[in-house]
Amino acid sequence: MKTLRTGLLTILSCAGIASLHAQTADEIVSKHIAAIGGKTALASMKSLYIEGIMEVMGTEVPDTTWIVYGKAFKNYVNFNGQEIIQVATEKGGWMVNPMAGAPTPTEMPAEQANISKGRFDPAGISGPLVDYASKGVKVEYEGKDTAGGVTNYKLKATTKENVVIEYFIDAKTYNVSKAVTKVTAEGQEVETTIAYSDYKKLDNGFPLSYSQQITLPQITLTLTHKKVELNKTIDPAIFEMPKN
Repeated sequence: MKTLRTGLLTILSCAGIASLHAQTADEIVSKHIAAIGGKTALASMKSLYIEGIMEVMGTEVPDTTWIVYGKAFKNYVNFNGQEIIQVATEKGGWMVNPMAGAPTPTEMPAEQANISKGRFDPAGISGPLVDYASKGVKVEYEGKDTAGGVTNYKLKATTKENVVIEYFIDAKTYNVSKAVTKVTAEGQEVETTIAYSDYKKLDNGFPLSYSQQITLPQITLTLTHKKVELNKTIDPAIFEMPKN
């Protein structure tokens, strides 16, 4: 009887831990959504226009981004006279990148287009976390991280396209301090890490990171926003892929 009682207590304890982890993940997501202004702020996000500077390999280049939330995203960089363009829409994506063998407008690979679509989610970087269940996203709590003297909650989000994003949520502000994205492209796993800082609130209360350090497989770059306009009118024609 004692053995049976001990076994039941062990099972109940394990069940309690599993329940706590699930509840903790939901609690962190809820507090994060509140920190970014809640669904009221997200509903007011119609468009965003950003001018900034990208620093790569010691060189600073202009960087411009247009976002029509829920519909399209475009990024333009002029690197030493070479135009680099990325566009994602509801239908797919296209790009111009001479350094990647695409000197003329070229359709974006499906895997890359799926990731880029997250750029026009009103919740921005944490889009998969908002209403994650209805989006077919699985979110798991992975404990705490205290690297650098800052405590972060770690959440692992897996989308229905099998894109894995590990979010580091600041335990004080509940803003995203870092996001590590893993995606399998052409049979190889590719990892991208973005560290977010210098958060400033827009007119609607949404906190936007004005500084990001982006670590790609072979290069690290820094992006700094200099000018941000919320809900500016954006011509939808800029997202259309030009004919070669």
